[in-house]
Amino acid sequence: MAGSPLSALDVAFLCLESETTPMHMGAVVTFTARGPVEPAALTALLAQRAIRLPKLRQRARAELFPPGSASWADDPGFVAGDHIHHVVLSSLYEPDPLAAYASRWIAEPLDTSRPLWDLTLVTGLPAGKFALLLKLHHALTDGAGAYAVAAGLLDGVRPPERTSAPAHPIPSPRSTLDTVKGALGTAWGQAHEAAGIASSLVRAARPPLSPVSAPPSAERRLGFVRLPLAELRQVRRAHGGTTNDVVLAVLAGALREWLVNRGQRADGRTLRALIPVSVRGRAGAQLGGNKLSGYLCDLPVGEDDPVERLRVVRRAMTRNKAAGPSRGAGALPLLAGRVPPLLHRLGARTAGQAAPMLFDLVITTVPVPPARLSLDGARMAEVYPFVPLAPRHAVGIAVATYRDSVHIGLQANGAAVPDVGSLRDAVLKSAARLLDAS
Repeated sequence: MAGSPLSALDVAFLCLESETTPMHMGAVVTFTARGPVEPAALTALLAQRAIRLPKLRQRARAELFPPGSASWADDPGFVAGDHIHHVVLSSLYEPDPLAAYASRWIAEPLDTSRPLWDLTLVTGLPAGKFALLLKLHHALTDGAGAYAVAAGLLDGVRPPERTSAPAHPIPSPRSTLDTVKGALGTAWGQAHEAAGIASSLVRAARPPLSPVSAPPSAERRLGFVRLPLAELRQVRRAHGGTTNDVVLAVLAGALREWLVNRGQRADGRTLRALIPVSVRGRAGAQLGGNKLSGYLCDLPVGEDDPVERLRVVRRAMTRNKAAGPSRGAGALPLLAGRVPPLLHRLGARTAGQAAPMLFDLVITTVPVPPARLSLDGARMAEVYPFVPLAPRHAVGIAVATYRDSVHIGLQANGAAVPDVGSLRDAVLKSAARLLDAS
């Protein structure tokens, strides 16, 4: 059965895919089991639930018209079990076997001729835990939509369904002239918006001399950081802003420490972060596809005072929110959605190489509801999301808040960052300094 067409932005994510730039999102989710884990029964349960999720049964199919476009279509050879794997880890050879295995796992690209997901059950972890490692290609959905897809694998969560639009009064018939005027007005508004974003991109571009740039590499390193939510809220109460502002200030301090440890100059310097923003409406929150804009935020890594770093971040994010998600260079995902798919087919990889001219890293937040979640009765303990690395970027950061903790997933280019543990330790140190100053 044919599905919905891919948006131009969805096509762009497909076109960016390469061996050194896999464009899938990832998540490492740990669970605390009530008793012995039975891998065969658990993988069978996951396969049963995956079959019920339409997005997991579909693959991207090229279309002749419009040129370069694609649509989702049911894979006639779909077998859910082909996408689900099981591995047993041992702590005999690695101090952190889950991070070591997950680093190799996330580096493997998805097969774009098949449904764009992969799931691995990991057992053999200490303290009666097991983990699920999930990949979803960015063409399939964005971070906000990823939960709607993944949640269908968990206990007590029904698969997402399309909801009918709320009833509205039937509008009065419009003349042909009014219809044409409306269409032209919409097209003009979109063209004006795109021109404004393009102009902002030109003004925001700078020489690609980032201290966190990296050569192309298929190697990846993952790091997990867990911060107490209560401590971040204590900082917020003391100094204002949002919890997200506090997290960004913590990350700015960590990147400062990390640069210094790498022998790089930090004083007087900023690192520009692209912060994706979901523009999904409430009615479409559960559906697939990418509904993204973004903000650019210059992280004050040159500032040594942790409280002043937070003030700078707060001011920057306040300006971003006042301008809105459809203006400024950070709204480049909206611009990509206005470009015909054929142009993405022809030039997406070349355009992707220009990412360091606009931003140094991506920092994204993945929404996770506060309700306690479980799989086959085992309670979910931790959820670490991971964002794809843009071309020539050394680091990408994703954040998820679940229950009483903020979970930060660090993904690094393995050739440029052989030891992601130094950045993980820098995040913990930065959080402690900011808390002490509060």
